[in-house]
Amino acid sequence: MRAVVSREGDRVTTLELFFDLAFVFAFTQLSRLMAQQHDALGVVQALVILALLWWSWTAYGWLTNLAHADQGVLRIAMIIGMTSMFVAGLVVIEAYDDLPGGLFAPIVFVAAYLVARVTHAVVFVWLSEPRLRRRTVISMALSVAPSAALLIAGALLGSPWQLWFAIAAVAIEPIVSYRSSMGVDWPVRSTSHFTERHGLIVILALGESILGIGAGVATEPVSAAILTGAVVSMLICVGLWWAYFTRLAGAAEHALVELPAGVRARAASDAYTYLHLALVGGIVLAALGLEVAMAHIESPEGLGLFGAAALGGGVACYLAGTALFARRLLGGGYLARFVAAAVVIALVPAIALAPPLIALAGTAVALVALFAIERTTSSG
Repeated sequence: MRAVVSREGDRVTTLELFFDLAFVFAFTQLSRLMAQQHDALGVVQALVILALLWWSWTAYGWLTNLAHADQGVLRIAMIIGMTSMFVAGLVVIEAYDDLPGGLFAPIVFVAAYLVARVTHAVVFVWLSEPRLRRRTVISMALSVAPSAALLIAGALLGSPWQLWFAIAAVAIEPIVSYRSSMGVDWPVRSTSHFTERHGLIVILALGESILGIGAGVATEPVSAAILTGAVVSMLICVGLWWAYFTRLAGAAEHALVELPAGVRARAASDAYTYLHLALVGGIVLAALGLEVAMAHIESPEGLGLFGAAALGGGVACYLAGTALFARRLLGGGYLARFVAAAVVIALVPAIALAPPLIALAGTAVALVALFAIERTTSSG
C-alpha cells in the first residue's frame, strides 16, 4: 500500500494511459450529446460536462505527479477513479434528460463524478507533504464540497436549474482552487511527467476527432467526395497536432524546467491545468464540426450554421488556447494565432453557406497559411 514518490525524469505509466481511455469514451459521448441536441443549448450542456471531466482529469494528473500511478495505494485510487469516470461517461447522454425506466441518470452521473473526486482528495491529502497538508485539506474542501452540493441540487431540481447549478459548480472549483493555492509552493516532482501527461490527453482528444471523421460516413458507400473529405479532414487534425506538438510542446517543457522551483507550480497550473482546457474543448468542438461536415460531404447545400460554428469555433478556441499557453511559458508573440482565431470566427457565416467539402478545405488552407506565416516570421 505504500506510495512510491515521483522524482524528476519519471515518465507516464501505462496505467495512466489506461485511465485516460475512460475520458476518451466520455469525449465521444459528449460529441453524441451535441449532435443529438443539434443546438446551442446542447453545446453548452456538453461543454459544462467537459469542464467537470477536465477538473477531475487534471486533479489526477497532479496526483500522479506526486507518486507513481501504478504502485501502492495510488494504483487503487486510479482504478476507482477510472471506473467512476467511465460510469459518468456512460450516462452523459442522460445527464440532463433522464430516459424512462432504469436509474435516475442525473444522480448517477453526479455520484460517479463525486466518487472519483473524493477518492482523489483523500489520497492527495495523504500523499501531500506534511507542511502543505493543512492547506491541501482546506483547498480540497472549499473547491469540491460546494461544487458537489450544487451538482446534487441541480440534478434533483432538473431543468432549467440543473444547467445553471452545473455552470456555477464548474466556475467555483477552479476559482477557489486558484485563490486557495496562491502563495503556496506546491511541488512539481517531475516536470517531464507533467508535460507528457498533458500532451497525451491532447493526443487522445485528437484521436476522438479522427473518430468523428469516420463516424460521419461510417454507413455510406465510399465515393470520391468521401475520400476527399476524409483526406482534408485529416489535414485539419494534423494541423491541430502541428500547432501544439511541433511548434510548442518541447519548448514549453524546457521553459518550465528552467523556472525556479518556487514559481514552477504556478506556471504549470496556469499553462496546463487551466489553459489546456481551451485546447481540449476546441478539439471536441472541432470534432463535432468534422463529423457534421462528413455526414453531408456529398451535399451541394451549405454546411449550416451549427456545423460551421462547431468547426470554426473549435479551431479558433484551440488556436487561441495554444497562443495563450505559449505566451504564459515562452513570453510574447504568437499574435498570428490570435488573428487567425478571430478570422476563423468572423468567417463562420461564410463557412455555413459553403458546401461541406469547401468548408473543410477552407479551414485546412487557413491552418496551412498560419503555419507558413509563423515559419516565415520566426525565420526572419
